[in-house]
Amino acid sequence: MIPEIGYFALIAAWVVAVVQCLLPLWGSYRLQQQFWMQIARPAAVTQHLLVWIAFLALVWAFVEKDYSINYVVEQSNSALPVYYRIAAVWGGHEGSLLLWALVLSGWSAAVALFSRSLPPILVARIISIMGAVAVGFILFLLATSNPFTRSLPYFPVDGKDLNPLLQDVGLIFHPPILYMGYVGFSVAFAFAIAGLLGGRLDAAWARWMRPWTIAAWCFLSLGIALGSWWAYAELGWGGWWFWDPVENASFMPWLTGTALIHSLAATEKRGVFKAWTALLAIITFSLSLLGTFLVRSGVLTSVHAFASDPTRGLFILIFLCVVIGGSLTLFAFRANTLTTSARYKVFSRETLLLGNNILLAVAASIVLLGTLYPLLADVLGLGKISVGPPYFNALLVPLAHLLLILLGIGMVVRWKDQSAKAAWQTLRKPALFAVIVGLLLPLFAQGNYQIRAALALIFVFWVVGVCITDLLVKVRAAETLWQGIKRIKPSYWGMLCAHIGFVVTVVGITMASLYSLDKDIRLAPGESIDMASFAVTFQGVRDVRGPNYDAIQGEFDVYQSNHFITRLYPEKRTYWVRQDRLTEAAIDTGWTRDIYVALGEPLDKGAWAVRIYVKPFVRWMWGGAVLMALGGLLVIIDRRYRKNSFQESLDVRAA
Repeated sequence: MIPEIGYFALIAAWVVAVVQCLLPLWGSYRLQQQFWMQIARPAAVTQHLLVWIAFLALVWAFVEKDYSINYVVEQSNSALPVYYRIAAVWGGHEGSLLLWALVLSGWSAAVALFSRSLPPILVARIISIMGAVAVGFILFLLATSNPFTRSLPYFPVDGKDLNPLLQDVGLIFHPPILYMGYVGFSVAFAFAIAGLLGGRLDAAWARWMRPWTIAAWCFLSLGIALGSWWAYAELGWGGWWFWDPVENASFMPWLTGTALIHSLAATEKRGVFKAWTALLAIITFSLSLLGTFLVRSGVLTSVHAFASDPTRGLFILIFLCVVIGGSLTLFAFRANTLTTSARYKVFSRETLLLGNNILLAVAASIVLLGTLYPLLADVLGLGKISVGPPYFNALLVPLAHLLLILLGIGMVVRWKDQSAKAAWQTLRKPALFAVIVGLLLPLFAQGNYQIRAALALIFVFWVVGVCITDLLVKVRAAETLWQGIKRIKPSYWGMLCAHIGFVVTVVGITMASLYSLDKDIRLAPGESIDMASFAVTFQGVRDVRGPNYDAIQGEFDVYQSNHFITRLYPEKRTYWVRQDRLTEAAIDTGWTRDIYVALGEPLDKGAWAVRIYVKPFVRWMWGGAVLMALGGLLVIIDRRYRKNSFQESLDVRAA
């Protein structure tokens, strides 16, 4: 009965989404009909509550082991721990789409509840557009991907179990947080379309839109980092990014979303790049939809990809064409009306932000080409083509270096116009600092000096030096140090934190890529292997039993300079139901290195194949993402994004 309640709640949510889409939009074109516009807020909240009912009904079915539902049979098992049974709700196609709809309705409800200071006509249009997206996705659920389909009159007494690769804490946190970012860009998309419909894309519009965009970007940054950490910890061979097409599908909207945030800053501050900002908002959400198509259509074979029904792929492809085609058509008709009277010189912050945007857009295009070209080649009968790390690294690494250069210059260059000589006076000390430190640090890498590492570190310390210099300039302008610190707005601290987070991630990627050590070796009990300054001793194996698997657990002691550090317990698991064998690595984490041990296959005379890694600074990649998200949060809490009155939000700085 409860699954039926969930199903009917989903139908009711679709009806409410239709109302949310049509009536407020109609009212926005008949300004005397305020009643229709006022429907937007309660409709958005009601839709969210109804989708919550459907979602909780599916959670109940998993927790209570209701194997009369096909989806529960496919994704769960009685021996599965309850926390994995709950996470299994979004472990497959139907449930993950229901989570998508829940997050989308949640963002709509958030806009309805936290946009009291915005003009009613703008709110009505934004919520209507988000309702239109919800209409398509909920219809997709009901028509092709119903998670409540019963298997009566015959159903199994137990389920087929969740994919063992998904039986990890990463499943609990990664998909919801990633979807919060993915779907969150629907708010930016709705703002852009609403602005184009009303013909108003000014500084106030950018100010209202910016915190929503930053919030989505923060979630997406954390979601991508969690996915990278999950792959690193779970797959058993120490990789943290594989340029998998589905990974690329989340990386592309992150790149364009980063460009959008910087473009919004220029639009808010100076009223420039209006058309470009709107286009970036459309492209970013379109790339999020493209990622959904890649995962759900069955065109990919991946641990991320669930659907193989061509009907589903066709539905999403049509929906994709309608949303992207319709929004780009509207943009084409309205773009010529988005003019600005602001002027700026070649050497100015506006120009540098535009350069930043171009580099990020080019990077997203490179990833898009590398992702789709093999698929297109296969469809056109040109054969199987593999596009891997050499392609992406060769093209994206130089762009990252250029981006870091522009990032440093852009922080100190003024709006409208700046003397190159004056800028150089500020930048020369950070430049000298960066060159000296960047060239010297690789000397301490145990005799393995790499020019690529030195080059990357020069650009990293260039940004760090500029951040410190700019902060000191602002603090010294006050009478006392404390007054200078108090005068700095949260948005400035957020910018510094996000930029430092980015360079911390670059350090992690550089060091882990260039200085990682790995060995595949045969070890018998009592034997040791030396790696760098560490010694790893194999003590033997034993049998252990988990909640739904049997495992052979290895025991390894780790020493550094003859001092005991830790004992690691990697496992080779066999899951009872699916009989899948999975490697569970053991990792000793640290601020400057990870020691990673994975158990391979048994060999003769009690020996085992073992894979051991020493990965320097690998944690900095994910720590940098946390800093970037924290920086975004600091920007959002800035007072100017919490204005209480509509009139206060209209103040626009003189061009």
